[in-house]
Amino acid sequence: MFDAAVAAASPALCVPSYLPEPPAGRTVVVGAGKAAAAMARVAEDHWRGPLGGLVVTRYGHGAITNRIEVVEAGHPLPDAAGLKAAQRIMALAEDLGPDDLLLALISGGGSALLTLPALGVPPADKRAINKALLLSGATIAEINCVRKHLSAIKGGRLALAAYPARVVSLIISDVPGDDPATVASGPTVPDPTSLADAREILAKYGLLPPGSVAARLADPAAETPKPGDPRLARTDNLIVATAKGSLAAAGKFSADAGVTPIVLGDDIEGEARQVAAEHARMAVALAAKAGTPQVLISGGETSVTVRGGGRGGRNAEYLLALAIALDGHPQIRAIACDTDGIDGTEDNAGALLAPDSLGRATALGLDAAAMLDDNDGYGFFSGLGDLIVTGPTRTNVNDFRAILVLPT
Repeated sequence: MFDAAVAAASPALCVPSYLPEPPAGRTVVVGAGKAAAAMARVAEDHWRGPLGGLVVTRYGHGAITNRIEVVEAGHPLPDAAGLKAAQRIMALAEDLGPDDLLLALISGGGSALLTLPALGVPPADKRAINKALLLSGATIAEINCVRKHLSAIKGGRLALAAYPARVVSLIISDVPGDDPATVASGPTVPDPTSLADAREILAKYGLLPPGSVAARLADPAAETPKPGDPRLARTDNLIVATAKGSLAAAGKFSADAGVTPIVLGDDIEGEARQVAAEHARMAVALAAKAGTPQVLISGGETSVTVRGGGRGGRNAEYLLALAIALDGHPQIRAIACDTDGIDGTEDNAGALLAPDSLGRATALGLDAAAMLDDNDGYGFFSGLGDLIVTGPTRTNVNDFRAILVLPT
């Protein structure tokens, strides 16, 4: 099911039919995100006419291209390579005229990869507040609201740089609700959020920003372009792949295998361990009356408030909390993985959970509750040999979770 979900969001499948007609002038391709290199390769293979450009992706997520340059950079924390790539992308956009086309290939991860701090905000200060947000338990929409207001390229500013050229963005969505303004912090999308929203988010999580950040968020001149801005009238933002589509593909796979799919939603958010507890209750209730195999499927992006010193992304944390809640239930198995192949910052996509997982862990001296307290889901499932390692998938429609419930 996980393989089917990832395949449904493959750039080779979802990009070609959305490519626009070539313009009278030049075509310049730019992009950012974990799928950017694969999307660029597909654009090259299907484009009629000349094109060139530059995309930036995470280290290890590159692809071989002939006309579009691929740069690899830091994620989730920005680095100098991402900064230089963003500067070059802005220069390419600013060089366009009214007969030209900017084709933007956007996917999850682009917020960190397309890093260009606003004037007066040192890169170190932006990195510091970004890191604090990542550790705070803030949602991706909240994090991106702050990012957009500290950036010279996000929140519609890349499209402004390309004006008066036409801009077409092809977007693989990794955010709950598939709002194009949130994916990669919407570099070509008008921003409905405000400076006041960004300040409230920092206050909500008790984060004290560096002085440069506080000053930027207090400056009315730093507001992002809003919906209805005439300079963005020639910009089209097209969602080409979503978590909903991937869950549908997984559901079809399970149905074809004789397992009834129950889709809980493609936009589930909240603390990973709390979502796991709720899903465990649902699975146990289903198991009590299951006459045929059924599977609970969900997507979205949970959060982890990091309080311990362990390793592990949100999928490992979700599964470890699920294991504790299920307590070895004999009818239930589960998987949780990130469709980009990287769970947080680790080398695994996610992990598998079986009825004997807790028992095997105890035999190995692994204390599940203590490891959850330490945010060490990676260590728990690594110790069991139950990590799922795919390597970069070069797409990203967020998390995939499935809980298989078998009849007695």
